[in-house]
Amino acid sequence: MMQPRVWPGRPNPLGATWDGNGVNFALFSEHATQVELCLFNDASDQAESSRIPLKEQTDRVWHGYLPDIRPGQLYGYRVHGPFDPAAGHRFNAKKVLLDPYARAIGRDIGWSDAMFGHELGHPDEDLRMDERDNAWCAPLGVVVDSQFRWGNDVRPNTPWHKTLIYEMHVKGFTRLHPLVPEPLRGTYSGLASRAAIEHLKQLGVTAVELMPVHHHVDDRHLVSHGLCNYWGYNTLAFFAPESRYSSAGRPDEVIHEFKSMVKRLHEAGIEVILDVVYNHTGEGNHMGPTLSLRGIDNASYYRMLPGNPRYYQDFTGCGNTLNMQTPRVLQLIMDSLRYWVQEMHVDGFRFDLCSALARELHDVDKLSA
Repeated sequence: MMQPRVWPGRPNPLGATWDGNGVNFALFSEHATQVELCLFNDASDQAESSRIPLKEQTDRVWHGYLPDIRPGQLYGYRVHGPFDPAAGHRFNAKKVLLDPYARAIGRDIGWSDAMFGHELGHPDEDLRMDERDNAWCAPLGVVVDSQFRWGNDVRPNTPWHKTLIYEMHVKGFTRLHPLVPEPLRGTYSGLASRAAIEHLKQLGVTAVELMPVHHHVDDRHLVSHGLCNYWGYNTLAFFAPESRYSSAGRPDEVIHEFKSMVKRLHEAGIEVILDVVYNHTGEGNHMGPTLSLRGIDNASYYRMLPGNPRYYQDFTGCGNTLNMQTPRVLQLIMDSLRYWVQEMHVDGFRFDLCSALARELHDVDKLSA
């Protein structure tokens, strides 16, 4: 199979960006020695169909433009660099990694020992690099076309003294509602249904606060017992809406369904606030899986224990803490917030464990966004 053409591209914006003619891919990694873009033809593929070195690098952003790629393309990255956990580096090019800027998820995690960058069960624990390839089970991003007809969508901008917020879980709120069409129960479309909106209006609700809708991880131990992380406070992708709350089939349809929900709620005078989790990710502690940030640039994205960067500072109780002291992590969070406001038209945010974002011991840094 012929390799797709690759042009230099540009370092901004980060992520996979469709411009109507091709796709620009850009990934930040300060300590990587090489980055390869991996393209998959189908979610059932056992390996990538193409592996393309991104040779251009600008300000530690690896980038390339592929004029032959279209929306719907599944992709991930292999990032090369030192595997030296004692120094805070956990690169492992045997692992396909999810783009932290992925707008949609084309394939979710297939749990396996291969999803870990270290060899499970080895006496050296996380210090021993795992040599198994995970291309067959790694989560994948998908290129999307963001076009949507918002029409004359207007934000309600309800004054605070008139605001009544209803905190809810997208799935739980409509799952048992008898007047919501059965195929739509537990979905974004269910929340946007006439029955759901009429119920909210009867209560006098002016804003819904949605519990996490960023795509999240169901930890392996839960899945092995037939369970799931119902509440979603275990983010994997800060730009991708959770697909399990969608009645749609394709990844791009999940985005369209979410936008349609926001539009319908706005038409009813109801604002949409998101409960967001930027304090940690679903990669867990030093013994956790290598899904995305850990393998892209562990030392840049996470807060390490001073004097012993093998371990993470865990201000969250979830195994790790994002390092918002580094400009690119701050950018990741700010870019995500802007995306949900500008592209998805949400009205506001509730920050989970907000104090952990800028914490330094028992003080809060004066780092300004």
